[in-house]
Amino acid sequence: MGHGGNVIQELTTDHREVEEIFGRIEALPPGSAERKDLCDQVTIELVRHSVAEEAYLYPAVREHVPGGAALADKELEDHAQAEQIMKDLEGCQADDPRFDTLMTRLMSEIRSHVTDEEQNLFPRLESVCPADALMDLGDKVRRAKSMAPTRPHPMAPDKPPANKLLAPGAGLVDRMRDALSGRGKES
Repeated sequence: MGHGGNVIQELTTDHREVEEIFGRIEALPPGSAERKDLCDQVTIELVRHSVAEEAYLYPAVREHVPGGAALADKELEDHAQAEQIMKDLEGCQADDPRFDTLMTRLMSEIRSHVTDEEQNLFPRLESVCPADALMDLGDKVRRAKSMAPTRPHPMAPDKPPANKLLAPGAGLVDRMRDALSGRGKES
């Protein structure tokens, strides 16, 4: 993912791409091996997206939006729940009895989170943050996604500065593991 535009356009495009993958998962029969491949693909995208939001979007929300600290904290809680589900899914194959339950929970969590961001957080940020700052944040988010981890790390820090320092190293290790295993490659 890396689309261009301001931070809201960038992240909204990510949301649409994740929803498209969810739809592909839902269209496949339970137990299909392709469901696991798509789960890995959506996990990669969600982790990269979340790391970028945590590094740049939520600090901007704290800085610019009245009551932004509480909004950012709620979004971080959503991320933590989704990340734990993704970590649990990492150890499941598509024919594992837990896979469908976990996948359904993940889709529900993410869909709720996306709705909240797009209907509440994004409009509030856009109303108080200058357009040039939103464009700069879009650039930072794209750079962060390019170096971000691709696997869930539930115990990793989710607030600056620690997350900005550790994410690129974890991302490098994750991308090396993915390259060696073929994880995340579309068939």
